[in-house]
Amino acid sequence: MHDDPSAIAALLRARFRRRLPSSLNELTGPERGLVELPLHIAWSGLRTLDLDRPRQRMSLYRTVLAEGMRDDLCRFLNRDILLELWPVLHKLISRAIKDVWEEAFPEPCP
Repeated sequence: MHDDPSAIAALLRARFRRRLPSSLNELTGPERGLVELPLHIAWSGLRTLDLDRPRQRMSLYRTVLAEGMRDDLCRFLNRDILLELWPVLHKLISRAIKDVWEEAFPEPCP
């Protein structure tokens, strides 16, 4: 199993599926300003990101989608911003994350 790519992909999808909010409306994170991510999400590099700077906003969303738990997703991500970023963001995240989000929420799909 450790060498089976399909089994590994299934495990990753299951892990990200457990983290999903039940609705995109639960994503009530900030729309502007500085956001400081906790260490369990951003353990190295930049932890304080400025949502008013497009690259930092994209970086925050990539990091939270990859490392955040359900409460983190709801706290740091904003539904409207996620929908706005999705056409580019879905190309920058892992296949497992992309697949899980697009299966659960067809709305953000381009």
